Amino acid sequence: MIHVHPVERAWIVMGAVMLAVFAAAVFTSSLMGGIALPVPEAQVDPKLVATPGATSFGEPGLRELAPGQYEARILAQTWAFTPKEIRIKAGSKVTFYFASKDVQHGVHVDATNINLMILPGQVSKLTATFDEPGTYNFICHEYCGVGHQTMFGQVIVEP
Repeated sequence: MIHVHPVERAWIVMGAVMLAVFAAAVFTSSLMGGIALPVPEAQVDPKLVATPGATSFGEPGLRELAPGQYEARILAQTWAFTPKEIRIKAGSKVTFYFASKDVQHGVHVDATNINLMILPGQVSKLTATFDEPGTYNFICHEYCGVGHQTMFGQVIVEP
């Protein structure tokens, strides 16, 4: 049997308890905060993704599916999102589809749970509801080259 000093045993127990508390906090916040993992929706050919008629990203933009429900197809390419601006009404639910034409990008939309990677050849999908009017900026958070700092856009939620 191994002898463990009482002070050392106390630190081991405290570390195990803190690990359990942190795990419970992450689990609880993911359930309560509505955190969802982005799931690859489909595969696309990066060489053809921006070609009109070849994929739905050939003509990116916002499409209304029903009152208050939208679908946004956004194409990421070195140093721009297309379209750069989306306008919707408050209370709208938007399903975002992202695809990359060239390199790996990332996107984060302020004040939402949208934060995902955009990989060439893959369509990334995530849904968010915009209840509050305002401007929600989105940025590329994955370094994609010299002009990376210019890669941003906006979701404008009107009352």
